[in-house]
Amino acid sequence: MTTYDGGCHCGAVRFRVTADLDHLSECNCSMCAKKGFLHLIVRAEHFELLSGADALTTYEFNTRVAKHHFCRHCGIHSFYVPRSDPDKIDVNVRCLDGVDPAALRITPFDGRHWEESMARHVPWR
Repeated sequence: MTTYDGGCHCGAVRFRVTADLDHLSECNCSMCAKKGFLHLIVRAEHFELLSGADALTTYEFNTRVAKHHFCRHCGIHSFYVPRSDPDKIDVNVRCLDGVDPAALRITPFDGRHWEESMARHVPWR
């Protein structure tokens, strides 16, 4: 596993995550498609918020299980608590410093049909 630093656009929110970049996914649900989120789901102990807790705002909808955190200054969604794994943190790979998402293998996930897709093989598990 490798440790990466990352954060939002304005720098108010900074975090550190330790993970391998081999189980990444891109979801086509209404939320992820609009955000351009590339998913890296990690155990909570592999994620550390370094700064910016006071800059975070949270958006919830539908089941309200997912906690979509974003910077209240620049609006960037660097990470959130996913509905699929509420005991974990889902990091936006696009927010990792020095990581080129175009060089990574990313598995599609059909979030438009979330319930059916979760019943099948899930790329991050």
